[in-house]
Amino acid sequence: MAETRARGRCLCGAVTYEVQGQLRDVVLCHCIECRRWSGNAGAFAAAQDDDLVAQGDALRWIASPDSSRHAQRAFCAECGSSMFWKAAGSERTGIAAGTLDDPTGLQLTAHIYTEQAADWDALPDDGIVRDPDSSYVPRWS
Repeated sequence: MAETRARGRCLCGAVTYEVQGQLRDVVLCHCIECRRWSGNAGAFAAAQDDDLVAQGDALRWIASPDSSRHAQRAFCAECGSSMFWKAAGSERTGIAAGTLDDPTGLQLTAHIYTEQAADWDALPDDGIVRDPDSSYVPRWS
């Protein structure tokens, strides 16, 4: 069995997970679906599907109805925590960065779907990549 790179859980602990491989750095997604899902920009790391082991009967997957990538989102049915995001046909799963246990060793690497940012979402002048359509490829560690 591979060494555990990271662990995480939902707010109530009914859903837990381990990542047994590399993690992608965090991107802030400003798309309308992430805003509606989280109440703000979505912060996501990612892992290859084969490296992500999730446990807990409370994990629920639902379609992300207006996703241009035909994605699904996962949440804890007990506490409502947003947990995962997965595009159809992809071999990796986005992990809600706030669910990861510290320390992660990750960095914020990009703002994506910036063309869909809300009018109240003033993107900071932080020197981080701004990608209007999510074509940027972040670092994996």
